[in-house]
Amino acid sequence: MEKTRRASHAGSWYTDNPKKLAEELEGWLAASGVDKSPDVRGVIAPHAGYSYSGRAAAYAFANIDPTNILRVFLLGPSHHYYTSKCALSMATVYKTPIGDLPIDLEVNEELKATGKFEMMDIRIDEAEHSMEMHLPYLAKVFEGHQVKVVPILVGALNAENEAMYGRLLAKYVDDPNNFFSVSSDFCHWGSRFNYTRYEKKHGAIYKSIEALDTMGMDIIETGDPEAFKRYLLEYKNTICGRHPISVFLHMLRNSSTKIKIKFLRYEQSSQCKSMRDSSVSYASAAAKVDA
Repeated sequence: MEKTRRASHAGSWYTDNPKKLAEELEGWLAASGVDKSPDVRGVIAPHAGYSYSGRAAAYAFANIDPTNILRVFLLGPSHHYYTSKCALSMATVYKTPIGDLPIDLEVNEELKATGKFEMMDIRIDEAEHSMEMHLPYLAKVFEGHQVKVVPILVGALNAENEAMYGRLLAKYVDDPNNFFSVSSDFCHWGSRFNYTRYEKKHGAIYKSIEALDTMGMDIIETGDPEAFKRYLLEYKNTICGRHPISVFLHMLRNSSTKIKIKFLRYEQSSQCKSMRDSSVSYASAAAKVDA
């Protein structure tokens, strides 16, 4: 029986007009100037409303060569629902205004059988935006191709569980038919986010935020989950997808395929100049087979 997850954020976080949405996505993908490559096996991309991060996200999704990819694993943080585990979807299909993405029920069952995952009901699934904001891009890039998705909601994992899920999912990295879409924004700065770290040596506040984010991106590029954990503990950077990113780093470390992450785009929603300002940072990366 079909169980649908509606495109619950269409009409607010992005347009629900299929023609307009397709044109927007095509425009951003073309403007990125990025060439698609079959060696790109995963991306890290933001999940804010498209008017904020749609353009930045294109620098990730434009890398995708859909030819050989049969399934996309989505790893997104949980913003509203607390769990110390990872959760799987109970839906059978994810809707988008520009085409539907069926869930890979076989892989879903395989993961469920490990006993390590909980199931999220449709309500929790539809309330969460972190994976949904990747779906229209995936629907666009995989237009005309048969692709299935495996959504994994990543809870507030401790370091031990990040490593455990990374080991468990690593085997899927070795299958070139699999792709990974990791959802994260970067620094949420300002009193409304309870985060106002400012190192004056960098100049204006927005420059200090950029230096902080760049340090994090550089560490993610080394592929070292422990170094990333130390960075987060020391600087407390408000990277909302830190758990999905950490799981992904552990997956890459534990797979036999050598894959390197490279950041291709960095933007901020606005430039903070006073302590009253606030901003969210967006970074896009591609994870590519390192020959």
